[in-house]
Amino acid sequence: MKRVGAHVSIAGGVQNAPLNARKIGAKAFAMFTKNQRQWHAKPYTEEQIEQFRANMEECGFRPQDVLPHDSYLINLGHPEPEARAKSLKAFIDELHRCHQLGLVYLNFHPGSHLRKIDEETCLDLIADSINRALEQTTGVTAVIENTAGQGSNLGYRFEHLAYLIERVEDRSRVGVCLDTCHTFTAGYDLRTRETYEETMRSFDEIVGFSYLRGLHLNDSKVELGSRVDRHENLGKGKLGLEPFRFIMQDERMEEMPLVLETIDDELWPEEIRLLYSFVEE
Repeated sequence: MKRVGAHVSIAGGVQNAPLNARKIGAKAFAMFTKNQRQWHAKPYTEEQIEQFRANMEECGFRPQDVLPHDSYLINLGHPEPEARAKSLKAFIDELHRCHQLGLVYLNFHPGSHLRKIDEETCLDLIADSINRALEQTTGVTAVIENTAGQGSNLGYRFEHLAYLIERVEDRSRVGVCLDTCHTFTAGYDLRTRETYEETMRSFDEIVGFSYLRGLHLNDSKVELGSRVDRHENLGKGKLGLEPFRFIMQDERMEEMPLVLETIDDELWPEEIRLLYSFVEE
């Protein structure tokens, strides 16, 4: 079964996320665990935790149907030790928050070298940060998202993801999320059946489908290989609709969160229905 949803709001409290997902016809969803523009947030109350879990059950979501995203402020590969320590502390807090809610994943962007260190040194710092975070937490898998490679962001090559995974000590608690916009603008084509299969074959050979935990489904405002992160609604960008048809008909994408982050959230119910129509073709 394909489980399509979107990155929904937590306005009014994290407990509202499952209800917001149900409203748009989602079978999966993503969310922030707290305000993603701030370093600190109040701890969850027992009432919030209980209500979140109750709403999950009421709406029919399993823990593995949710792909929470950490704050964009976090940089686990920051070249400066003090700033990296601040990011690590925030990342550990987010892993704890996921565990409190009964969730099993935390999705994150690997990190950025800020043009102060080389890529390999930065990747080593990211891997070290992941190991330290996993040592201090339990039950939640760190899900690395591939990036567009904008600016100094790492994770735009499949080799970057494989490099990190190879250096994670507990590989049972590391996974990958592929973003279609990021994949495309990083230089991996998805627009035809041939290029889609070639890209997925490359991912499997370099990283391995055994590590895939979810997808972000986004069209792209910009061209193949542009290394720019600009999402667009499905069928309105440079990817078109075909890649999403391929994904919805790909048996390897069963029973994992397939999450829209397209720019007009008013279209999410329509986009979810469109994606499910591809399964039935």
